[in-house]
Amino acid sequence: MTAVYLDFNATAPVRPAARAALNALLDRVGNPSSVHAAGRAARADLEKARDAVAALVGVVPGSVTFTSGGTEASALAIESAVAARFERILLGATEHDAVWEAAHVTGLPVEVWPVDADGVADLAWLDEALVRPGRALVCLMMANNETGVIQPVAEAGAKVRAANGWLHVDAVQAAGKVVIDFSALQADTLSLSAHKIGGPQGVGALVAGTRATLTRRQHGGGQERGRRAGTENLPGIAAFGAAAREALAGLQALAAQAAWRDALQARLEAAGATALGKDADRLPQTLCVASEDWPAETQVMIMDLGGVMISAGAACSSGKVKPSRTVEAMGRPDLAPYSIRISGGWSSTEADWTRAGDVWLEAQARRRPKIREVA
Repeated sequence: MTAVYLDFNATAPVRPAARAALNALLDRVGNPSSVHAAGRAARADLEKARDAVAALVGVVPGSVTFTSGGTEASALAIESAVAARFERILLGATEHDAVWEAAHVTGLPVEVWPVDADGVADLAWLDEALVRPGRALVCLMMANNETGVIQPVAEAGAKVRAANGWLHVDAVQAAGKVVIDFSALQADTLSLSAHKIGGPQGVGALVAGTRATLTRRQHGGGQERGRRAGTENLPGIAAFGAAAREALAGLQALAAQAAWRDALQARLEAAGATALGKDADRLPQTLCVASEDWPAETQVMIMDLGGVMISAGAACSSGKVKPSRTVEAMGRPDLAPYSIRISGGWSSTEADWTRAGDVWLEAQARRRPKIREVA
């Protein structure tokens, strides 16, 4: 049988439109900074892609700075806040490592912002933290990469703005899956990544509001309005723009996967699995479950042998599997080594989700007699 890919939160297959846009630019010559005809055409392609990415999150194109990916975008935001003399960082307990690590190497005091049992950030804690001395950079992801839990960013944004703080939002997982209105979030910066929405790897963007002043991370020419030196990755950016247009148009279709996810969740829960974050708002195509005493890496390997590709937690540790920091922050360290993530996307079908359940349940049925023998 054809293998089933349900690891979109790690990386999505490249959309045909994105591939076509990338190939078209590879077949042409022109530096966007050149003033001759080829350069002007390249500049037009760059700005067309910027328009598309801006539309995905509801901003004017000038707010978008292209980067090498979501990790660089978040690093640029955090370093810019440090350069603007923010004095401390309030860091969501379930943030992606790209934000978590960047915050911890700034040298600023870092306070970890706790979440409840469903992985939702505690807004009462934020109220108390914001009145403490020192201007705060606040980092809160829009949607968690492991559980799909959607955070109350707009509510947090209003609080941070009232306290004259800086709110950075990692929207890498949310983009193309739920509607994003940058202004409504009251964020100062927001990071995006092309390969999560069906574009190529190695390109992303940082969106900055009017209150944010970006510093340079690398020096050289005046590309990206002086915010990021270096000739732009035009083929990748064009493909990013194409993927952004497709993702925005496909939001309603993707929302339908919530029913497929819920059906799979019910099947796995009936077999004894625990669904994490299920009582919170979640991305429609993300399911995180844990099965006690069944190591996550074993589940991933068994599913792979059955022709279904999924993940154990985040796919950003060079293939290493370690207990989920997100699940631990939700108060379930007992389940952290056993959690797996199933995530669909633009090309997933209901049959894919059904087959994932079939393979998992067959493996669970084979495992139960062995458990009884050991007992």
